[in-house]
Amino acid sequence: MSENSPFLIIVQSFDEALDWVTRRLSGVGLEVLQTFDLQAARHTRPECPCPYHGTEQCDCQMVVLLVYGGDNQPVSLVAHSFAGKTLFSLVDTPQQRADPHLETAIIQALITHSIAPSKQVNLSHAIRESS
Repeated sequence: MSENSPFLIIVQSFDEALDWVTRRLSGVGLEVLQTFDLQAARHTRPECPCPYHGTEQCDCQMVVLLVYGGDNQPVSLVAHSFAGKTLFSLVDTPQQRADPHLETAIIQALITHSIAPSKQVNLSHAIRESS
């Protein structure tokens, strides 16, 4: 899976989506640690406008979460939010390989849990292709 291919899109605010994902992962025994926050980084550099909107009033947000499970190396989960929706993608590149068992546990935790009817969710295809 590429870091550019979201497997989960939640149509609600960033904070609500991030909270939901964190609770689901924690609920199955995975540990979640936030390592990067775009808005926090932007506030340290006021001359850094939003790359999409070019304004200070943008609603873009991006965080990187490290998801730990057992003795495996953590998997990076990127949450990117804009215009009222949040896209989640797993990082699996030649430089940063995701453990397939942990990746599967993450996807299953997020896809198999029921979602309240008031939340709109789009689950994208999340199957690892063998190379």
